[in-house]
Amino acid sequence: MRRHGRGSICAHNTQMDHTVGTWGIWLRHALELAATVAFTLSGVLAAARSRLDAVGVYVVAFLAAFGGGTLRDLLLDQRPFFWVRHVEYLWGVLALATAAMLFLRQRHFAPTERLIQWPDAIGLGLFAAVGVDMAADAGMPALVAVLMGVVTGAFGGVLRDIVCNEIPTVLRDHRPYALCAFAGGWAYLGLDALDAPEWLALALTVTTVAGLRLLALWRDWRLPLWQIER
Repeated sequence: MRRHGRGSICAHNTQMDHTVGTWGIWLRHALELAATVAFTLSGVLAAARSRLDAVGVYVVAFLAAFGGGTLRDLLLDQRPFFWVRHVEYLWGVLALATAAMLFLRQRHFAPTERLIQWPDAIGLGLFAAVGVDMAADAGMPALVAVLMGVVTGAFGGVLRDIVCNEIPTVLRDHRPYALCAFAGGWAYLGLDALDAPEWLALALTVTTVAGLRLLALWRDWRLPLWQIER
């Protein structure tokens, strides 16, 4: 059995069974970096669509990029936060947000809601995979690990939408969003129980979450609404 046990690790396992190797840390870092890029772009597009000024664009970009991971680190008692450990993330978001603003202004590009959905879906998948992986590695119960993936993937978008004065997409869209991250988290744990390589579990989790979200948007799948007879 690999480093994650989800309750099935024998008592005699050494601490090495619970630690991530150098390659695992690199892989997680790469996914988190890609997720940060995706949510930064979604934040810039959402801020531009709401006609915020430059400061507002930076604020929304930072909240979208770091909101979910910060809450995850807070709940898992991880110190310092991931963007403090990797200060290059801060410079990267600053540079990417600046470049994106200049591109949108020069090309007179219209940031439509449909355009925002692409980086948002990809970021959801990437951050959800990192969240469930980190929670499972910390020894959290299966349900907690899955929910940590949902929180990591969705909370940045929640903050982005609130600052842009909108009801968060996760609540108003009615097409599966958090549910996709929830399903992807269980897929990760299932693959881990089958002793699949970590890179494969992470890759398939990202594909599952982002794929389900994009498929829901394409097919216009909708969750049942709460209706009250009047």
